[in-house]
Amino acid sequence: MKTLFNSKEVAKLQRCKVAKPLLSLSLSFIGVAAFAQQPAAQDTTKLDEVLVQAVRVNSKTPVTFSNISKEELAPRNLGQDIPVLLNYLPSVVTTTDAGNGIGYTSMRVRGSDASRINVTLNGIPYNDAESHGTFWVNMGDFASSVENIQLQRGVGTSTNGAGAFGASLNLLTDAFQKKSSAELSNSFGSYNSRKHTVKFSTGLMNDHFEIAGRLSNIESDGYIDRAASSLKSYFLQGTYVGKTTLIKALVFGGNEKTYQSWNGLEDLEKLKNDRTYNTSGEYVDENGVTRFYNNETDNYQQDHYQLHWNEKLTENWNTNLAVHYTKGKGYYENYRDDADFVDYGLTPLTVNGEEVSAADLITRKWLDNDFYGTTFSTNYKKDELSVTVGGAWNKYEGGHYGEVIWSQFSGNVRPGQRYYNDDAKKTDFNVFGKINYQLTTALGVYGDMQYRRVNYSADGVLVDPVDDTFDFYNPKAGLTFTVNDKNTLYASYARANREPRRDDYENGSAKPETLNDFELGWRFKSGRTLVNINGYYMRYKDQLVLTGALNDVGSPIYTNSGDSYRLGVELDATVYVTDKLLLRPNVAVSSNKNLDFFFQRDGVLQNLGNTNIAFSPNVVMGNAITVLPVKGLQASLLSKFVGEQYMGNIDSDSSKLESYFVNDFNISYEITTNSFVKSIVLSGLVNNIFDYKYESNGYFYTYDDDFTNPGTIQTIEGAGYYPQAGTNFLVGATLKF
Repeated sequence: MKTLFNSKEVAKLQRCKVAKPLLSLSLSFIGVAAFAQQPAAQDTTKLDEVLVQAVRVNSKTPVTFSNISKEELAPRNLGQDIPVLLNYLPSVVTTTDAGNGIGYTSMRVRGSDASRINVTLNGIPYNDAESHGTFWVNMGDFASSVENIQLQRGVGTSTNGAGAFGASLNLLTDAFQKKSSAELSNSFGSYNSRKHTVKFSTGLMNDHFEIAGRLSNIESDGYIDRAASSLKSYFLQGTYVGKTTLIKALVFGGNEKTYQSWNGLEDLEKLKNDRTYNTSGEYVDENGVTRFYNNETDNYQQDHYQLHWNEKLTENWNTNLAVHYTKGKGYYENYRDDADFVDYGLTPLTVNGEEVSAADLITRKWLDNDFYGTTFSTNYKKDELSVTVGGAWNKYEGGHYGEVIWSQFSGNVRPGQRYYNDDAKKTDFNVFGKINYQLTTALGVYGDMQYRRVNYSADGVLVDPVDDTFDFYNPKAGLTFTVNDKNTLYASYARANREPRRDDYENGSAKPETLNDFELGWRFKSGRTLVNINGYYMRYKDQLVLTGALNDVGSPIYTNSGDSYRLGVELDATVYVTDKLLLRPNVAVSSNKNLDFFFQRDGVLQNLGNTNIAFSPNVVMGNAITVLPVKGLQASLLSKFVGEQYMGNIDSDSSKLESYFVNDFNISYEITTNSFVKSIVLSGLVNNIFDYKYESNGYFYTYDDDFTNPGTIQTIEGAGYYPQAGTNFLVGATLKF
């Protein structure tokens, strides 16, 4: 593994002095953590970068972004999912159902949840077409096959797939290698967690062909009771490199089995004294004893196929064409205690002379889907002009069905009996054009226009089938002004539109959303100091905000809030104090409001005025303090503060999620050898070193009760929480050949 600095960077550090005012500014954030926005890491070859060129930005683009290289991910890549590895980026908040970062994990950016973050893999859309969600659990250890990642906050630049309403995240998978190599990695830690990874590359054979691959297995019991994860994944790619041609064929995917832990914990007494309690699978047997069903699990297999062809036509022109196919199939299994037969298409039974219309059942809800299509782009660059024209056509076909596989009374259940059977189709087409032009040595202009057409049809979402078509026009424009060789200013405007999700149709919130995003930023670079300050104003129309409530399978429920906005300032920096000490602070301060929010309380519709948007903390801060005391040794103290936030939109005290401040310690040491084993990398990670008890996520719900006082409606409020692990650790070793 490479250390955080290469030899050229170290030499540069030794020649430069630190700007004292900026050092003071960074020291003021020592208690909080992040990565800084900086130029993209150099890859094995520039040819691979073309796979994501159409959806990425650089320092000449008036967009706020962060780049993360595989060298930065490696010291902490011991089994936790990608959202957890990105936890220290600006404005990012992460959470995990099992409490220890393995299994179901997710992230929010600027208060926008995972379904509102556009994710692409080599430019191919990854968000689920119907839910817009990103399920990293389906591709365990994917970080081990990532070359670099770019996170664009706000609308960002035009991309493929679902609209970016908080951020866009694009990942470039492993670049080809000229020399052969192999890696064997193993890690172990708390809650019986372990990760085993094997990687290889043939290097370029005959200067043209490479085959590379990875196999991984991750197992963990989880912090929460029975929240076990079993994740198996693979990655295989073949590459052809010609003088003007790059062709890459990739096959990757994974199989996951996780015991469900998405219920959270509502019992405050248990939250205080029995934090790991899991209600999933809970039932009462015929003797009145509380038991837990041992197969309350989520099971899913997902396989991805991608073929990329990049051609350099001239010194100024290149093209990229990709075709892809994703197959997903799986189910989750639930024990239903005293379930009504009518809800599952079952007929009543006569038992011992009495009619029975409810009983304990075991159900499986299946999803069987296919996603396929093409992405394409043409890129032109000459002197001060850069132009990209691209787009995509994608088709999704999904089958939803549920089965009753067991009943307390077997007389009314046939094997594999289905109680619902729905089909859905979605076609997503877009084209876009982008231009960067340097008008003068100081002033650059940026323009971007996307047209997107979406058709969604489903036969089981509502009583009446759905067949909706949306036409979206998404313009973007901005200016970049280079004040001098140290200071750059930028300003931009971008519009995004977004179609409803499947669940939005079910919940009656089927309006499309519109976002107008205004960004203003300053980039400073001097010697060994980098500073980025960005202000934003994101104005929404019919934003689908989280209500805080969950449906019967733990998925969040949204509602159209009418008018709303997010207003904030983000600062992140990199300060090389010495050649052995690096600081990377960031802070995001924001105001996130629903305007004139209406809510029915105690049977009366009320205008609550401006209320806080759910799950949008006003302060998110972080810092990474990294030291390199000797060659090959790297140690970091990583800290994260997330301010108080509401889990609903009515500013109820019972919906508050308390602020938290956690610290992790990461250490890595590489031993180089001159033998068959080129190097040995030892890594360690201690999470939550001060054993702080906190909840990073939760839910909030209300319902009307008219039984306490007949004739009087009273609104009842309730909340649940997802406890996160106390002090826990992971240690690992990697052999490089």
